Amino acid sequence: MLTLHAAPVVRITPGDAAPLHDAAVAVDGDRIAAIGPLAELRESYPRARVREWPGELGPALVHEGPVPDAPSPRERIHALLRRGATAVLADHLGDAELRAAAHRGGIAVLDRPRPPALAPAGRADLAVFDADGACLATVVAGRLVHRRR
Repeated sequence: MLTLHAAPVVRITPGDAAPLHDAAVAVDGDRIAAIGPLAELRESYPRARVREWPGELGPALVHEGPVPDAPSPRERIHALLRRGATAVLADHLGDAELRAAAHRGGIAVLDRPRPPALAPAGRADLAVFDADGACLATVVAGRLVHRRR
């Protein structure tokens, strides 16, 4: 099912100097189908489910440091998702259990950092942040995996 993730501000990259306002990201499966004004995407995808988020919607983050401590590998990976990260550097996944948890969680494992960005046909890794920088929601490959209540 196609979903429109809409927000008052949509940034293509984290430091985007010209963000889109009242915009959305159309997600079809695990890929981004389109990015643009919400009204236009509603017209293009009339049957899409619409998730409206407060705050700023943009690309999910790449976590470049050690994975946070937690009681289990699954909880350590979930700690990344709660921060808006959907990718981690391979160097920080030292043990097999942590690598397996990252794989099960859909976390992208990278050999080197890459700048996060939203792009049509790209993997649908999105995050929503409030005005204080707290992560409100994380989408990994089109699946909503974290939502702060």
